[in-house]
Amino acid sequence: MPLIVGLGNIGDVYERTRHNIGFTIVDRLAKTLSANMEKADDPFISGLGRFKGSRVMLLKPTTFMNNSGKAVLKACRFFRYLPSDILVCSDDVNLPVGKIRLRKEGGSGGHNGIQDIIDHLGTSFFPRLRFGIGDRYERGQQSDYVLSRFEAAESESVEQGLIKAEDAVLCFIREGIDSAMNNFNG
Repeated sequence: MPLIVGLGNIGDVYERTRHNIGFTIVDRLAKTLSANMEKADDPFISGLGRFKGSRVMLLKPTTFMNNSGKAVLKACRFFRYLPSDILVCSDDVNLPVGKIRLRKEGGSGGHNGIQDIIDHLGTSFFPRLRFGIGDRYERGQQSDYVLSRFEAAESESVEQGLIKAEDAVLCFIREGIDSAMNNFNG
């Protein structure tokens, strides 16, 4: 049973921001997989869904982005996941808006949430899906940019990217990371 983790920040002020695209992906998957996302005493919201006979766990850390590793580690221990069973969905300023990229492993690419997961799990060997949010910000303004909402002119690229991201996650669930990379890293 794979664990799909979407990164973001909890709170109304962060909803629909570029940095919360991981939450958006998980929310869309929750509808597709009929997963009831619930908050427990743990530092995450989770839900169990089904896809073509396979059970799938969805997770959104309730820690802030930079502390995502604590929630992911606790979920891995509680639900008994290996890092290779996880797919972490996050934003990436190094990709154009709506472009996705899957990786089997790797560094953080400067993403603090991914780095915190690496630090807590003690490994960088876990799959991830990066969703492009663009890089149109002035030097020193990255924080403001990632916490901003997508512009109307970007909506079609975002929607197409979200469709592709959801399809890529479903491929990961069905066939694993290698197949997802082969089919969606174009």
